[in-house]
Amino acid sequence: MQTLWFWLTSIMVAIYATLDGFDFGAGIMHLFVAKTDRERRQVLAAIGPYWDGNEVWLLAGGGALFVAFPRVLAAGFSGLYLAIFLVIWTLILRGIAIEFRSHVALDLWRSFWDGVFFLASSSMPIFLGAALGNIIRGVPLDKRGHFNLPLFTDFTARNPVGILDWYTVLVGLFVFATLAAHGALFLSWKTDGEVRSRCRKLALPAWCAATGLGLLATWATAKVNSDIYTNLSKAPLAWLGLLLFLTGTVVVFLAQPKGRDLLAFIGSSVFIVGILAATAASVFPVMLRSTLDAAFSLTAYNASVSHAGLIAGAKWWFLGIPLVIGYFFVVFRLHRGKVRATTDGEGH
Repeated sequence: MQTLWFWLTSIMVAIYATLDGFDFGAGIMHLFVAKTDRERRQVLAAIGPYWDGNEVWLLAGGGALFVAFPRVLAAGFSGLYLAIFLVIWTLILRGIAIEFRSHVALDLWRSFWDGVFFLASSSMPIFLGAALGNIIRGVPLDKRGHFNLPLFTDFTARNPVGILDWYTVLVGLFVFATLAAHGALFLSWKTDGEVRSRCRKLALPAWCAATGLGLLATWATAKVNSDIYTNLSKAPLAWLGLLLFLTGTVVVFLAQPKGRDLLAFIGSSVFIVGILAATAASVFPVMLRSTLDAAFSLTAYNASVSHAGLIAGAKWWFLGIPLVIGYFFVVFRLHRGKVRATTDGEGH
């Protein structure tokens, strides 16, 4: 059951990164692909039906940790206290920016909230990437299951480590570039006119940047946690993740130049799911790696609740997930096709 819950949690995190990822990517790209107020309202209309629903997957992932691995959740929240608050404020500011920008018909007001939307959307991928980098690199977890990280120390990936160092910043930049490209492909699919044209021009360079940073991050990962590549050879699910990752990359680079926007966006989604699946399979069963002593690491086996608790939680999970999938199917079905700019004055 611990293995099952490890993968259920990983699946929800991957879904969140894929779905809310295109929202963040749209926010990153919107200042560059939308030049007029109408065009920016068109971008907001593209993500308007989805962005708040997509955020629920983040809560679902946290809820899965609470149900199945409360020690991991407790250690992570206490040790990354500052980072958690930065993430919360980023999410708050993004939501406020989307809802507030059209409440007052003044250029200065709208430009201000457009800037907030861009900054919040740009910051969140870097925070998420830094969090992934911390999980891969490890944290100074002691034998009591506690750790405390400053924002940064000397920017090396050796103890004493901080939330930010050269490795976590690199992973953050990789995630930033990936989600920017992901958002450009989404907007290419959902918009038309000048916005789509600009997105198509920027999508492929963004993907080239993401690919280059990904290769650099792969090399860097071997420097900070070589165990991942040792585990890779013994984890068949990691090879499946790598296959998805490579397939998604090829699909994007083949479909995007031909104007097959939906196929390119699906390839981008497969790329994100694949790289996260490969990472999860390579670190399993470790969930929080200790840089002090491997024996102090929290794993799916030593940090889980009782077997009975895992079974009870799984029953509710499999009862609820069809409803969630049905909801997203209906939302995407109802809002299929190209979007038009929202009516002036609407929140999004």
